[in-house]
Amino acid sequence: MADGSAKVSVRTPEEAVARIAYLASDVVVSVQPSLASDSEFSSHLKRLVEHRAASLVAKTSDAVPDIVSVRHNADPLLSVFSPIRSGQLVSVTTTSAVLVPSIAHLYKLASLPVVLHVALAPRSAPDYSAITAIRNSGWTFLQSQSLQEAQDLALTAHALAIRSGKGVIHFFDPSASAKSAPIRAEDVGVVRELLNLDNVRRFQSAPLSGSSIYADDGRVAVVSEQPERLTNGAGRANAASTTEADLAASFHGASQVSSKSSELSVTSSPSSLSVATTIEASAPPVTSEEIYKYTTAIWARLAELSGRKYSAFEWTGPTSAENAVFVFGADAALVAEAIATARSGDSFAGAGVISARLYRPWLGAKLIDAIPKSVKKVAVLEQVLRKTTKWGPLLIDVLTSVKSGPGGVETIVGHQLGYIPRGGVRQVLGSVFQNLQSEKPVQNLEVGEQKEPKQAPEYSLQKPMVETAYTKILDQLFGSRVYIANSLESDNAGVSSTISASPEYGFGALLARKEKRKKFIADVKEAARYGHFLTEYPNRALAKWSSKADDVKKSAEFGDAAILTLDVDNTKVSRGFLDNKSFFYKQSLWLVGSDAWAYDLGNSGVHHVLASGENVNMLIIDSTPYSERAAADANRRKKDIGLYAMNFGNAYVASTAVYSSYTQVLQAMDEADKFNGPSIVLAYLPYFGEHDSALTVLRETKQAVDIGYWPLYRWNPDNEQKGKPNFSLDSEHIKKELKEFLARDNQLTQMMRKEPQFGAVLSEDFGTEIRAQQKRKAKDAYNQLLEGLFGAPLTILFASDNGNAQSLAKRLGTRGRARGLKTVVMAMEDYPVEDLPTEENIVFITSTAGQGEFPQNGLSFWHAVKDSTELDLASVNYSIMSLGDSHYWPRKEDRVYYNKPGKDLDRVLFNFGAKRLADIGLGDDQDPDGYQTGYSVWEPKLWEALGVANVDGLPDEPPPITNEDIKIESNYLRGTIVEGLNDPTTGAISAADQQLTKFHGTYMQDDRDVRDERKAQGLEPAYSFMIRCRLPGGVSTPKQWIQMDDIANELGNQTMKLTTRQTFQFHGVVKGKLRPAMQAINRALMTTIAACGDVNRNVMCSPLPGQSKYHREVYACSQKISDHLLPSTSAYHEIWLADENDKKTLIAGDAVQDFEPLYGPTYLPRKFKITIGIPPHNDTDVYAHDVGLIAIKGDDGRLAGFNLLAGGGMGATHNNKKTYPQVGRMLGYVAASEVHLACEKVMLVQRDFGDRKNRKHARLKYTIDDMGVDVFRTKVEALWGRQFEAEKPFHFDSNVDTFGWTKDEEGLNHFTFFIENGRIEDTPDFQMKTGLREIAKVHKGEFRLSPNQHLLLSNVADADLPALQALMAKYKLDNIQFSGLRLSSSACVAFPTCGLAMAESERYLPVLISKLEGCLEENGLRQDSIVMRMTGCPNGCARPWLAEVAFVGKAFGAYNMYLGGGYHGQRLNKLYRASIMEEEILGIMKPMLKRYALEREEGEHFGDWTIRAGIIKATREGRDFHDDVEEEESDDE
Repeated sequence: MADGSAKVSVRTPEEAVARIAYLASDVVVSVQPSLASDSEFSSHLKRLVEHRAASLVAKTSDAVPDIVSVRHNADPLLSVFSPIRSGQLVSVTTTSAVLVPSIAHLYKLASLPVVLHVALAPRSAPDYSAITAIRNSGWTFLQSQSLQEAQDLALTAHALAIRSGKGVIHFFDPSASAKSAPIRAEDVGVVRELLNLDNVRRFQSAPLSGSSIYADDGRVAVVSEQPERLTNGAGRANAASTTEADLAASFHGASQVSSKSSELSVTSSPSSLSVATTIEASAPPVTSEEIYKYTTAIWARLAELSGRKYSAFEWTGPTSAENAVFVFGADAALVAEAIATARSGDSFAGAGVISARLYRPWLGAKLIDAIPKSVKKVAVLEQVLRKTTKWGPLLIDVLTSVKSGPGGVETIVGHQLGYIPRGGVRQVLGSVFQNLQSEKPVQNLEVGEQKEPKQAPEYSLQKPMVETAYTKILDQLFGSRVYIANSLESDNAGVSSTISASPEYGFGALLARKEKRKKFIADVKEAARYGHFLTEYPNRALAKWSSKADDVKKSAEFGDAAILTLDVDNTKVSRGFLDNKSFFYKQSLWLVGSDAWAYDLGNSGVHHVLASGENVNMLIIDSTPYSERAAADANRRKKDIGLYAMNFGNAYVASTAVYSSYTQVLQAMDEADKFNGPSIVLAYLPYFGEHDSALTVLRETKQAVDIGYWPLYRWNPDNEQKGKPNFSLDSEHIKKELKEFLARDNQLTQMMRKEPQFGAVLSEDFGTEIRAQQKRKAKDAYNQLLEGLFGAPLTILFASDNGNAQSLAKRLGTRGRARGLKTVVMAMEDYPVEDLPTEENIVFITSTAGQGEFPQNGLSFWHAVKDSTELDLASVNYSIMSLGDSHYWPRKEDRVYYNKPGKDLDRVLFNFGAKRLADIGLGDDQDPDGYQTGYSVWEPKLWEALGVANVDGLPDEPPPITNEDIKIESNYLRGTIVEGLNDPTTGAISAADQQLTKFHGTYMQDDRDVRDERKAQGLEPAYSFMIRCRLPGGVSTPKQWIQMDDIANELGNQTMKLTTRQTFQFHGVVKGKLRPAMQAINRALMTTIAACGDVNRNVMCSPLPGQSKYHREVYACSQKISDHLLPSTSAYHEIWLADENDKKTLIAGDAVQDFEPLYGPTYLPRKFKITIGIPPHNDTDVYAHDVGLIAIKGDDGRLAGFNLLAGGGMGATHNNKKTYPQVGRMLGYVAASEVHLACEKVMLVQRDFGDRKNRKHARLKYTIDDMGVDVFRTKVEALWGRQFEAEKPFHFDSNVDTFGWTKDEEGLNHFTFFIENGRIEDTPDFQMKTGLREIAKVHKGEFRLSPNQHLLLSNVADADLPALQALMAKYKLDNIQFSGLRLSSSACVAFPTCGLAMAESERYLPVLISKLEGCLEENGLRQDSIVMRMTGCPNGCARPWLAEVAFVGKAFGAYNMYLGGGYHGQRLNKLYRASIMEEEILGIMKPMLKRYALEREEGEHFGDWTIRAGIIKATREGRDFHDDVEEEESDDE
């Protein structure tokens, strides 16, 4: 044996089998209880993969086989067909539970070299009937009965499958090895020797023709002319140069051992011919004799190499025995041991034991040879629990073989072997031999216990955690009316969960229930006429109910009344009806299934439901992730149940996805319930494991729906009678098969006529292979353009993540053409790689994405180049410019990621023989001019190499267009916005207009969850727009709330965001709905102008629920400031507010040119933000804004004026120390009557002195820092004509919200809702959005939006409290029992819509907090407020720099961690750790929280403690933000 194997112990037969299967397969299909639960095999397979252990046969680049995990009820053998036909050796690890359901597949796979390793189930008392039921399926069957045999026969199975070309089933009882001592792991040399890699390569090199799994293609395994003796060194092969010792070390390294070198050395000479499996008639088929010959040859060689011998039938005992027992069951070893240790008086003393190693083909002659001639009587013991014939299958085999052959056997008696309890084997054998030796033995005598011990089945059905989303919606919609016939929680006595959850069983249960209700109704009618009750009231109630029994609402109403009267009556008849009172309600009958029903073996049940025409609803949950659909669907032939059902014509069909459209799910389920006939609701819920986070499910759902893999639609045959189309599309794209179905009945045309805006997208077929054609057309178009031009050719390819590489490439192309070169510029992904060797000169410009990866539009090119083995680039000249950030990954071990894509491409091209025009250029964001520094060095070298460095008469290049240029050319914010909105060819608008629409309150975005997939499909990004309202002080009426809710539902993505700027924000508004959304906001008496852009934005004001009168005064000032600083341009009204004939409403008359008295034509250098805080609550973060106003109360209790802070701001740039957050500086006190003018003058100084050349240095904070506070104050006072007074005393004690009920000084009530991260939406668990809408319908006060993204229900009179509190309780909106950390947290939107986001924020912060709350609980900190904030980038929308602990996105999944912010929002925090991921975050936070709990002083907040404890240095103000940090954001640690 190889040295490495001697050091590895194998303890279970499943481990032994898994290791052999891994070594001997290209693909291992691992059948598991669920995707979240490992089988006894899969845990070992996964460990081998994790250690990248090498297989002997896998033809992957790293020799690691593909492990395909499949749920046991998802038709697992479907996963075998595609790989085995493509020339991959496939093995399956499973329990016997899947065999009988897969029998149709077994017949088709029998003539292919597939190996099934089967652990017999149930584990406590294995049932061999699963084996006997399939014994005639054409497979070879091998049985092992010990741990060592499991290893050897697993190897025999693979060697035999390869040699014979036929399928082999190796089965074993796992419990038989429970007490076995560990064995040494397999010897890789022995495995290689027995597998015969020559035959392996022959099979792999000749994929099989045909792909149908529905019909037998006539293939048979045939005899090949090969010597059967596997002599040392003969017939061995090695696909690569890997040595024996290398493989052993790799494989056994998965068990934490190393292997020393073996003396074996092998060579390879694979043949291109397949001789093991063919359909040629010239070779004879493989017969039973051939199988026996191959098997014995394999065993002979195994005996030579290991000393262990095997034969088709094993005889154990004396050769002179007269009695024998043939055991086919779990206890063969126990029987043999009991006989061997029998006392002389025992009836079974001296008997022999027969067992089968080669069970099929059944070789009767070999059985006779194995039985000594002295044997007269044979007892056959078979553990077949499910009897299908009168006589046991083994008994029939033995009788036909032994009785008809030579030998001395006179009597053969069959016995049904049950469960043998511990210590009971002697008693069982006594019964067997007593029966055997009697004059008239009883055939089929049952011995042992027939009832197996109870245990949970290993492969029972499990409801995945995520799947409760849809069943919760059923409960919400129908309440007690819903009845799920095949629920896993149902009590189906005596029926296994696998059977009871099947569609056939559930359908039968529903039909039975319908019949029972039908009889119940008849009984009620009978009782109403003739029933004897104490009074006549039950008769009347029952009669009334029976007349409306099939009406959902009336039956419930009259049923409640009937139940009450029967309760009072309490006669025997009444009690009989009350025992079945659920039938008083017309139930909504449902079957719930998985995508297993979409495969062959589950689809028959769906067919029965559809064919019956019964009024039954089916909810079928598909869990295949979109990112895995290609392999899953292509190999497994999943049926499209929706199309299948629509073709029936009598069924309601809907395709839904709760993580795409919650309301569409509600609508579909409601319509299905109302439809009188079969209904099928297909529900998408993709997950990789049952415990996946909602975020994972959301991303997968969005990709599937957006591309059209999972279209959202409803098909209602009832609509035809109403004159409506049967088909309703609820998403944009549909797949090809669905389009073809709709085309048959002209449904698509009808829908496109009805909704012409869908016409363009409906013509796009999902899955169309267009990328290759696009690349070729693009390249050919360029070549045509270049024909006739003179000069050397230059191809420029770019891969761009943020636009910089693309801009450089285009500029380089322009400069090349000016120098007389024939330049072509295109994205790497659009370039046909096969043309690369034909290029004369080629330049690559790439940025760096993620962890040193190519950007998305360069990935396909990179993979094609690096994986190529044929590229010859000897005639190609090239150069590379790479863009990166040397400080992006701060740890030393991560330096390799700096400009890695460019460096990797340079290395690969050079290795292919290409010649460098110029050495690689490295652009570094840390250089003085960013990447331009390195680029300016590289470009001249390129022109020099191409001979065009000194060219006369080059034209001057226009300077780059800046935001200032865009503003001044825009005609007061008009630009070409109208033209862009009217362009139907794209969902986008121009880059310049994207800057201008910000002033109008809207940003163009795209859905980043589906960006890469849309790119791969050749589609433009999923563009949409974010709209932000301008809502001074965050106050909204109930009517406005409902109007905002309508906008979200009808024009947005069905959610609203309450922002940290105290206003409403809508996402997912497509371009065609942008103007209607703006008009709807205007009709709600709101606007969006100046909600974004380089102007004064939404003015914030503390909600102050406890002092309503004072709040009104301060709030009035916020409105006054907002109105005073509003831009004057009429462009907003002209563009967005149009009459019915689309004629612009020109508010400013017909004036062509506007006038901006405050802003001028270029507006401000950057955005400008004003907020008002009301002590002692700094909930608006007054220190974080350009102008922070601190309200000062006069002696009379009314508003007197404000302390004015200037120069706060949150924006910064990672690794750029010239940028930093800053807190506002005190300018002084101003009276309330003058505050709007003071704010104006501060803004005007910024307008005139702010930096308009560098937008990263353009905020007011930098203007004040450059100028000095005193100088700035002087300039403001000069414009104002007044001086600031000295600041007034004030005190802040918090900047978080106070949740729950508060009563103000006027006796009105206010309730602060906890709205996590400001997202208003409905989910299956929490119908928040619906609940708030219902509250708005009856609320008489107002809503106030909190600066911390929460919501206040304000001005509630005592008389209105009960109704509102009831609604709050109904929708769980009164729940504020959250941890102090969660209540004090906030996050920006980030992914998927924010184009600046580097990491998750809103969707991830709740997950992170959940993982910390256990630690808070343990340390007594659950109720303590700790301000934690998260943003996806350093621009600071959630004001992270003032939080006590903050996480700012650095890359996907990685964050910078900041500590030490002031709890009152008065002090900036400081960098503590850079680029850390979740594991590191939890590793830091948990010990720190524990330490804080132990060390804090009375009333000491977390941020203050981190400074006192020496964990972080205090940040005094923004300019020392980067000083004294714990971990530098640079290469040095």
